[in-house]
Amino acid sequence: MPHAERLKIGISACFMHADPARQLFTGKTLQYVEQSIAHWVMSTGAMAVMIPSPTGATQRGDVTLDHYAQWLDGLVLHGGADVSPLSYGEKPIQEKWAGDKIRDEYEIDLVAAFERHDKPVFGVCRGLQLLNVAYGGTLYQDIETQIPKAIKHRDALVYDNNFHGVEFAPGSRLAALYPNGPRVKVNSIHHQAIKDLAPGFEIEAMSHDDGIVEAIRRTDSTKPYIAAVQWHPEFHMADSDTIDDAALLADFLAAATAARRKLQSP
Repeated sequence: MPHAERLKIGISACFMHADPARQLFTGKTLQYVEQSIAHWVMSTGAMAVMIPSPTGATQRGDVTLDHYAQWLDGLVLHGGADVSPLSYGEKPIQEKWAGDKIRDEYEIDLVAAFERHDKPVFGVCRGLQLLNVAYGGTLYQDIETQIPKAIKHRDALVYDNNFHGVEFAPGSRLAALYPNGPRVKVNSIHHQAIKDLAPGFEIEAMSHDDGIVEAIRRTDSTKPYIAAVQWHPEFHMADSDTIDDAALLADFLAAATAARRKLQSP
């Protein structure tokens, strides 16, 4: 595929904040992407581009998030640290659930920039939670504490080998993408979850055993595409019986292609 024709998909950065006790990059802030999410984006020929935060103690130059949003064709928000309860008007129930408010602010600004430039956004795990908060929703800070009857959605010992069933909402876009449903198996690596759904979004999938929200999508088709899932499609293995990630990626990239063509049309 010619270079000029390839989609350019931005991936939000994870943050490893400055730590004077760390031996490698002592006292320096690191921004990075997890390899699987970049390779997932690249799996059908799109180019993955990490979007570093332009702000911080070492800030230089005049590059903004709007420059990236104008140049790129779409945005993927991937997993990582908890969303801070401060970002949706709560205080942490426990200090260990304080999250990363600096990353929250960066990603909320990033989503707003892509919104301004009519570009699609897809969220994975934390990305789903961040999108819900960015558009006015709230979260459960800890599923086990706040929903005692819930199944285990995160098991640190097995990590991405923790699985459960989800059911698609009838008539949803997700149900159309996976017509062999409505129940599928997904990996599950999260201890936070949507509590109050953001206005303008609909639930597309829920955990079969406890009703926790597992996928959302913006309802207004006249606005830029926004969809997200709680599981990690980038961790799907070809020989696994978990949901195939291909349809999710194809749907998002189709939206990115459509956005590019719309901007290129006279």
